[in-house]
Amino acid sequence: MNQRGLRWKRRVMKVLVWAGLILLPGARDSSARQAQADADVAAAAQRGRKEFVQSCGFCHGADATGARGPDLMRSPLVAHDVKGDQIGQVIRQGRPDKGMPAMPLSDAQILDIAAFLHTRAAEAARSAGVPKAYPVEKLLTGNAEAGKAFFNGAGGCTKCHSVTGDLAGVASKHSSPIELEARMLYPGGKHRTAVVTLATGEQVKGAVEHADDFVIAVRDEKGWYRSFRRDKVKVEIDDRLAEHRELLGKLTQKDVHNLFAYIETLK
Repeated sequence: MNQRGLRWKRRVMKVLVWAGLILLPGARDSSARQAQADADVAAAAQRGRKEFVQSCGFCHGADATGARGPDLMRSPLVAHDVKGDQIGQVIRQGRPDKGMPAMPLSDAQILDIAAFLHTRAAEAARSAGVPKAYPVEKLLTGNAEAGKAFFNGAGGCTKCHSVTGDLAGVASKHSSPIELEARMLYPGGKHRTAVVTLATGEQVKGAVEHADDFVIAVRDEKGWYRSFRRDKVKVEIDDRLAEHRELLGKLTQKDVHNLFAYIETLK
């Protein structure tokens, strides 16, 4: 490399070093600000947890997953909330028609509760995974013949299912045993439809995207997501899995293991 090229290279290196010296302190400041912001959110969530348990836990559960009141981890109101703007409105006004009284909480307390609910929702999202390599031996503790008898008899499964129809080869269609059992107990997909009648008389029909004591949301016939406050509309829901959900409440652990052992044979 000639002298001119070396001088140019040295100048570039000086510029890069100088830029690094200028930018690094800024990066450090940014990291420090982020760390402080994270600490502030954690502190607010901790305060919010105590306030939530005291003011809301008797209805929504101490961990916000529901008791007499709905599970707030699945609530679109919490999902769409920004710094307590929607949560605060419900806390201040209450939902008298749903048995929820107005709460005389300060703005600071509402912000803390919102921080707690958002933190809980994030925790729930991070912990939702199940290992795909879960060993089948830990699930296959039932009796396949007993499961078959339950499927065809007391369980009433043949009202909706057929081993030569919708369940043909079902065990080979899922990548892991835990996924198959989860699908057996909690079928995926959209199985509920609703007719929402507005105060004007207009009706909105579609698949239910979300439903709790406060909000009903449907995907209408044109594909639009539409959400309504339940105290402002009339709602009629058709749940094709109603009998399935009712059965879940009656299943014993033995029934579950026997059914799964039988379903696992449908390959």
